[in-house]
Amino acid sequence: MKSIKNQLLKGIVIIIFSTVVVLNILLMIFIRKYYYDNMEAILKSRIEVSMNFYNKYFSSRSLIENIYDNVDAFWNENNAQVEIFDASGNLLMDSIGIKDDKLINAPDIYKSLEGEPSRWIGKVDYYDKNVMAVSYPLKIDGEIIGIIRFVTSLEEIDGIIRNIMIIFSSISIGVLLLGVLLSIFLANSIINPIKYLNQVAEKMGSGNLSVRSNIDSGNEIGQLSNTLNFMADEISRREQLKNDFISQVSHELRTPLTAIKGWTITLNNHETDKETLDLGFKIIEKETDRLSLMVEELLDFSRLINENVSIDLREVSILEFINHIESFMAPRANKEGIDLKFINKASETMTVDSNRLKQVFINLLDNAFKFTGAGGNVLFIVLNDDEKVKFVIEDNGCGISEEDLPRVKEKFFKGKNSNSKNGIGLSICDEIIKLHNGEFNIYSKLGIGTKVEVIIPIIKEE
Repeated sequence: MKSIKNQLLKGIVIIIFSTVVVLNILLMIFIRKYYYDNMEAILKSRIEVSMNFYNKYFSSRSLIENIYDNVDAFWNENNAQVEIFDASGNLLMDSIGIKDDKLINAPDIYKSLEGEPSRWIGKVDYYDKNVMAVSYPLKIDGEIIGIIRFVTSLEEIDGIIRNIMIIFSSISIGVLLLGVLLSIFLANSIINPIKYLNQVAEKMGSGNLSVRSNIDSGNEIGQLSNTLNFMADEISRREQLKNDFISQVSHELRTPLTAIKGWTITLNNHETDKETLDLGFKIIEKETDRLSLMVEELLDFSRLINENVSIDLREVSILEFINHIESFMAPRANKEGIDLKFINKASETMTVDSNRLKQVFINLLDNAFKFTGAGGNVLFIVLNDDEKVKFVIEDNGCGISEEDLPRVKEKFFKGKNSNSKNGIGLSICDEIIKLHNGEFNIYSKLGIGTKVEVIIPIIKEE
């Protein structure tokens, strides 16, 4: 497995090294240009002095005559090598008496013959160091009569440039080493917390959910640490809820099973009278229905949380949908002494899974009946516009505490109220509503009542 630390160090070192190399190259180019340009300017200045001197005192005579008679006028008080060429590019004079083909055939001569001052840098046979030659056209009355050329050694300048580059190279090496050390420190500051978080995660993965990360930085590592701790808290909470749920379900399953078993033993007695037999059969039937409902609810819940449920969307009449729910729940409301009223102000159609949505509202009304009790009021209101249908169920029952209200839709959550069941009914409703891209809102005050809103978007066929 590739180490993130090594990859990070490698990347940083490459960046630093590349930056240092590029900066050194640019610096070398700049320094070289600076010193060479200064030397060129010095030579041009000297040439101009010589040209002014020539134009002032010797322009009345030909170039060749002046060379023969006043040869020192061109290099007097000048330590540069001086060359004089005629208008055809022929060498007339060399102050050191050396004729080098490399120097004579340099391109600066031909550019000067075209009227442009020019510079050439290179090596000659008689000298092992670089030289610079600056050529300048000599003009009389605008006519080029020859070329003045100063040649000087670049040994001193190259030495200066070399010393500067040695200094900067040393500094660059120091910067590179410092960068590597800082990179190691930076990499460790990033990788060590990650290693620590990995160790914490491994402990959590092995089942130790009590372990927590103590990283409290304000960066992304700190956020990851907080997320890891939150995940552990959430898993622990869900695990506890699951255990509570299993315990509750086991208890609720045991109760009807115990009743069925007890009555089976009783009914198996030949001395049992008919009245007792009838009562026993009714209880067994009731407890069997109760068991079937619980099992079906558990199966629905399992399918929903595992996303194994698809909805069958069909266009249905809102009015017919509500009438079905009313006909199903009204008899029970009358039996339990609950005043159930339906107010339907919707007349459009909606595209939903009718059976699944009926399951939602039957469950919600069932909860309303349980927490309202005899003598209570339950109101079912239906409204719609062009985009959505709004279902509202209100009751004046016992309500839900502020502590429990934010969690009533959580999986496995069982409220403190004695009428609370296994903690999955509202979770199932929530999942079904989400499958319809709807909204599920619960408002409640303890001792006053509960209001439930279900908003389902209308899907119209185009």
